[in-house]
Amino acid sequence: MNIYVKLNEIIEYIEQHLEEKIDNKELAKMLGTNEYTFQRVFSIICNVSIAEYIRNRRLSNAGQELFLNNKKVIDMAIKYGYNNATAFSRAFEKFHGIKPSDVKKKPEKLKMYTKIYFSEINEINKNVEYKIVQKEELILYGKNIKTDNINIKTDAPKLYKDINAQYGKPEYGMVEYEDKERTYVKAYWILYSKKIKNLEKKVIPESKWISIRINSQETKDIQEASDIFYKNFLPSCKFTLRNLPEIEYYHNEITDFLIAIES
Repeated sequence: MNIYVKLNEIIEYIEQHLEEKIDNKELAKMLGTNEYTFQRVFSIICNVSIAEYIRNRRLSNAGQELFLNNKKVIDMAIKYGYNNATAFSRAFEKFHGIKPSDVKKKPEKLKMYTKIYFSEINEINKNVEYKIVQKEELILYGKNIKTDNINIKTDAPKLYKDINAQYGKPEYGMVEYEDKERTYVKAYWILYSKKIKNLEKKVIPESKWISIRINSQETKDIQEASDIFYKNFLPSCKFTLRNLPEIEYYHNEITDFLIAIES
């Protein structure tokens, strides 16, 4: 038996039943052990108890749902297995750092606890901190290079280096895709907010964005953040992405990785 395959099956089962009561005995059967052994194995491999993992996934989803929909706190409490709104609110505030009633006012406080994915080397799980930000229409000027999923890792830093040498330090990077599902990369851009001769104009419409801060402007760190978003964050979230390019905003020696979402 490959324990990592079985654990991934258990994680998928949990995802499909987050709004229902989850019985540890049933999870243990899936692994072929007793309940005690299952809980010990899960805690040792994941460094978190099964109860805490399920609770964090529920609270992570609850935060997004409260932001996206006009749902009552008591309804969310019942949906995710809490006996009353008070108990839910207490757990919610401990996890996110804000009360459920403040989600619309302070969406930047929301935390994402992604589902675990097990490989044969280790488990991959990220507690991703992000903000929901509203940005006005962006009018930018820059150049692009046609690229694809593989070559972007070398094309992007090369374009950045060339444009930086010619026009000075850029403010933005941008990834365009062939399709709305973001399966195929089409082009990579380097952009400025000021109008510069010989640079093409690009207009990015007003939108809400998921903003993930990267304490670096190194290509490898930005690409790692992108991988984490698509492999861990996106499969665990309830936001609907808009068919807009990804944006990298460079400032103060950091990068804000921005992904547009539907309001």
